[in-house]
Formats: sequence, structure tokens, C-alpha cells
Amino acid sequence: MRGLFLATAALMTTISDAAAPAGTFEWHTHTSEAGTRRYKLFVPASVDGHRPAPLVVMLHGCTQDPDDFARGTRFNQLAAERGVIVAWPEQTGTHHPQKCWSWYDPANQASGRGEPALVAGITREVMAAHAVDPRRVYVAGVSAGAAMAVITAAAYPDLYAAVGSHSGIPYRAAADVPHAIAVMHNGSPDPAILAYALQDALGRARPALVALHGGADAVVTATNSRQLAAQWAGVLGLSASPAERTTEGGLAVERTRWKAADGSTAIELAIVDGVAHAWSGGSAEGTYTDPRGPDAARLMIDFLLAHHR
Repeated sequence: MRGLFLATAALMTTISDAAAPAGTFEWHTHTSEAGTRRYKLFVPASVDGHRPAPLVVMLHGCTQDPDDFARGTRFNQLAAERGVIVAWPEQTGTHHPQKCWSWYDPANQASGRGEPALVAGITREVMAAHAVDPRRVYVAGVSAGAAMAVITAAAYPDLYAAVGSHSGIPYRAAADVPHAIAVMHNGSPDPAILAYALQDALGRARPALVALHGGADAVVTATNSRQLAAQWAGVLGLSASPAERTTEGGLAVERTRWKAADGSTAIELAIVDGVAHAWSGGSAEGTYTDPRGPDAARLMIDFLLAHHR
């Protein structure tokens, strides 16, 4: 299982050092019929309850934890600037030997049960405890966390306005471990049927999607993010604009966008040349990051906040 991706309410820590974002970063514990998970919650100092704030739920990759993922992405710093609350659910070694979200297990691929239900439950718990704008709730992740973010958004499309995926996998692209490993290395062998599975899950809902991937990723090939974007576009009935080639952070980036009828970008895909299985534009303070390329956290938060349910 090591190859599967990068892989009560508790201790409160108030951020105080000069380099950290202004706000609190606290441990909480969520328990429901689906199980129990801890999560860390970042609440910017600027959030005062008088105006509802956006909420982003961030799912780490294998071998990571919320603190590691937050350091590597610097997402809390951006959230502090924008007044965004961020929840960081934790998948521990108790639930998976490598701390992976089990995206390849059918028991965790639908609403009302398993890990998607836990993530949605954490989302709703934060919404109940804080002034959150219910139209601006998002879920995102990296690697195994990205795959679970996509599943959760599809399982609860009336909860999330948009989903962010970095180094991820198409929705329900695998149903067991051997199949998952094959998909990670080669993409789905049946990409044409992926949209049908997603359509069944989304119904009439149309959450937006932003996907990023390293072009040199040998753990999860970039074919997967291309298939994910095509899967989403197939359901939304959108055609891609011509791909644009730019240079960001010293690396070539291929950007493709799918526009909605109102001219807004409903799907965005960025493939970053030279980046392996790592968070583009990330910090060396976290694992599985590459300082080169576009700042994936900024690109992701900009895209997410541009959409509402």
C-alpha cells in the first residue's frame, strides 16, 4: 500500500509567531455514524461572525497530516488574507497504514457512509459552529486527498460549490487496490464511461473544478488529471478553449479552460512541466512540495472563491 500516493475536542494552539498567519489553528474531533476523525481548523483573525466567511476543506495526501499539508501549501496564509476559514481533516495510521484516504474502496465512494460522509460531516460541523456562507463552501486536496475531495464533492454536490484537485484521480476510476495502482500509473482504461458515473452522482448540480498536476509525476501520471477534467466537462457539456502555454515560477505550464455559458471558467486544468508528485509552488517546510512552478495554493483559492453555489 505504500505505493498508493504520497502519500475530546482537543489541543488548541493559537498562532503567534511573526511568520504565521493571524488567526487560530485548533484541533477538534468530529464523531458521527460514519466514524470519528480529528481535524484542525484555521479561523483568520479577520473573521468576526458579522459577515459569513467562505470555507475550504483541505485533504492531505498519504504519509502527511494537517500540519504538514498546511506548512507545505501555505494555504492558511492565503486564507488569512482573504478571510477564509479552512478545515484540515486528519487520516491517521489507524485508518490506513500510510494515512491515505481510501478513494479506491467502493465503501468510500458514495454519500451517507465512509470517508465522504466524515468529510461532509466535518464540513457541516464547522458551518454550524461558525458564520459560514453556505453558498461558498469548497473541498480540495492533494493526491489521495484530491481523489477523496473529488468523491466528496460528487457525493455531496449540494454542499460544495467547487472542488480543487492537485495530482488527483478521476471520480470512481478504481474499485480495488490493483485497479487503483494501474490507474495511477496509466490513467483509466475506460475514460469514455467516467462521465456516466459522475452524472449519476451529480444529478442537476454543477460544482466547478480546478485541477493541477505535475507533468513529470511518475506516481500518479498527469493523464489522470486530464481525464478528470474531461470527465467533468462531459457532464457539464462544455468544450475546452485552446490550451495556453505560459511560464510560471520558471517552468512551462499548459493551461486549459472550459467556459460556462455566462463566460466564467467552470473547469480549469494546469499541467506543470518538470514537477513530479509534488505540490507546485509549495514550501520546503512541508513534504511533497516543489518550490518551482505556479503557486498552486493561490491558483486554487482564486478559482474556488470565484464560484458560489
